[in-house]
Amino acid sequence: MIRSIIILGPAHPYRGGGITTFNERLATEFQEQGFEVTIYNFTLQYPSFLFPGKTQYSDEPAPAHLRILRKVNSINPLNWIKVGRELKKIKPDLIVVRYWLPLMGPVLGSILRLAKKNKHTRVVAITDNIIPHEKRPGDTPFTRYFLGACDAFITMSEKVMTDLRRFEPHKPALQVLHPLYDSFGTAISKETARAALGIAGDTQLVLFFGFIRKYKGLDLLLRAVAMLSADNTLPTMKLLVAGEYYEDENSYQQLIDELGIRDRVFLHSHFISDPEVKNYFCAADLVVQPYRNATQSGVTPLAYHFEKPMVVTNVGALPDYVADGITGIVTEPDPAQLAAAIHRYFEKGEASFLPALREQKKKYAWPVFTDAIISLAKNINPA
Repeated sequence: MIRSIIILGPAHPYRGGGITTFNERLATEFQEQGFEVTIYNFTLQYPSFLFPGKTQYSDEPAPAHLRILRKVNSINPLNWIKVGRELKKIKPDLIVVRYWLPLMGPVLGSILRLAKKNKHTRVVAITDNIIPHEKRPGDTPFTRYFLGACDAFITMSEKVMTDLRRFEPHKPALQVLHPLYDSFGTAISKETARAALGIAGDTQLVLFFGFIRKYKGLDLLLRAVAMLSADNTLPTMKLLVAGEYYEDENSYQQLIDELGIRDRVFLHSHFISDPEVKNYFCAADLVVQPYRNATQSGVTPLAYHFEKPMVVTNVGALPDYVADGITGIVTEPDPAQLAAAIHRYFEKGEASFLPALREQKKKYAWPVFTDAIISLAKNINPA
């Protein structure tokens, strides 16, 4: 019988927009299903010199309905021993742990090994990535160490499942679709959203959303915008970039000027807080993910939640979530092909995509995800 669940991973006061938002929504779903849930959060997630953004912390209030305990220091082995022994003693039926970066392998692997010495607690890992987008020394041994402490795995893409099986060919694992990010409020009208952002109502608006890193291909999208601008096939089209730089901003600013598209780009290069998210998605006509490589993306379930068609590149799991020509358009990570896909979307029009997108949206319900975790856990022998 599974009654008590610990979610081991980041939560408030760490900023939302990805794993934090996911963990809090997952905890909410488990609570609604009658489980006792506590999130074991970090006191220190990243040393400041390793964090690429401006701040790790949110200034929004903590979710009052969740029990979030700040316990884990990612770089202090004495803390790992303390937390592991604490979890061993309280004997949760299940620990659901997030793994997104090999840097977290030593801390999470050590805590889990100690916790499982009670011969009672089962561990299911949600593996966002196995092989990281940006490689660093120690990736492979850190990942092996973490995976060895887990009993079963959830992946959200075939790519991650394939990577997982290179390390753990035999332990139970399920591939499940990334559920909707439905905690950002209901959709508002396009007119209201654009008024909030100061964008004209007649603009054909393309959205790039999320942290700006090289693998996400914003530079490819900027070049695509320049191509569309040069032939003037979409005279009112503009690109809205919404997200914080996680690398050098100057290279993007220089590229915009070199391409001569400053008047075609709205740059909102700050962290987008939870209450702001709906403005950006509801203002957009189209969401574009021009990634060079990917596993899955949290932008996709956001677009589904707000019922926005997508152009995605044919990398990682992105095409698994977007049916080409039906709920969006799949293309290659190349400026000319991105430009052609954007043009194709506006030529077909939103009405060509919305019915299928709304039907597809039903597949991303949270109970599907939590049921998969519980199903795995019930078949684990903790002894």
